[in-house]
Amino acid sequence: MQNADTVLGVLRERGRKGLPCDELYRQMFNPQLYLLAYGRIYSNKGAMTAGATKETADGMSMNVIQRVIDAMRHERYRFSPARRVHIPKKYGKLRPLGLPTWSDKLVGEVVRLLLEA
Repeated sequence: MQNADTVLGVLRERGRKGLPCDELYRQMFNPQLYLLAYGRIYSNKGAMTAGATKETADGMSMNVIQRVIDAMRHERYRFSPARRVHIPKKYGKLRPLGLPTWSDKLVGEVVRLLLEA
């Protein structure tokens, strides 16, 4: 597979020139993009907060990435429902907050990387 920076650079350049970006879904199978996404969201405070499952950033491995890629390749990946928590606001009201699972955060970051490029 190609390096993540190379893939994103090519997509950026095609976007600047107004060329179509075909087969973008195929890039979702690149493990390098998942490692780049992991590096970006790992330092976030919410990375260690469990979502609907007990899965967090600490349980991350190449096996998890390969499992997600395999599910994407066979079009079996489904986003899990987010865990809903209510956080108190300054003036006593509650604000709803959705906590997705770690793999959902990771896939979302990869999609964001591809679409922003």
